[in-house]
Amino acid sequence: MARSKEFEESAVLDKAMRLFWEQGYEKTSMTDLVEHMGIHRRSLYDTFGDKHTLFRKALDRYGNKVSAPLAGGVKRSKTAAEALQFLFDLTIRGEGDSPSGCLIVNSAVELAARDADVDTKSTEAFTTAEQLLKDIILWGQRDGEFTSDYDAGELAEYLHNVWVGLRSMARTSIPREKLHRIANISMKLLEK
Repeated sequence: MARSKEFEESAVLDKAMRLFWEQGYEKTSMTDLVEHMGIHRRSLYDTFGDKHTLFRKALDRYGNKVSAPLAGGVKRSKTAAEALQFLFDLTIRGEGDSPSGCLIVNSAVELAARDADVDTKSTEAFTTAEQLLKDIILWGQRDGEFTSDYDAGELAEYLHNVWVGLRSMARTSIPREKLHRIANISMKLLEK
């Protein structure tokens, strides 16, 4: 007779996601995962498969968890500049007690060159982020907040590069004031 699960799958997946976010894929062992997730090794394998499959699920979970607050904050913004400022501030400040930086960016840097799955997931996430930025820029151009001297898609590519840089730098001891200066100068470049 099969035993019933003694854990909530999404809760333990969140724990795995956080551990990968804090330590990276390579540094996180199966023993670390079992201990951090609070489940038996057999349950981990039965529910999530191997470490790589668990990691892919953790990346998906991360994407789902961060997209809602980002979209919500943008929708609540009254202006395009406010929406962009929200994105930069959230990136620099972080959210609650979450690890600093971005699991997608960290994973892309660590693994994308040699892991096709991570490369695909990172590229998809980056494309989605650029589209969000492009939509904000088009909004700002339409309302006269942002310059129309440049193509919105090209500006989105540039700003995404800044955003990825901020997410990487947020993991370091670089003062937050410096990150805010970088974000602010990037926003000034958009002004009409």
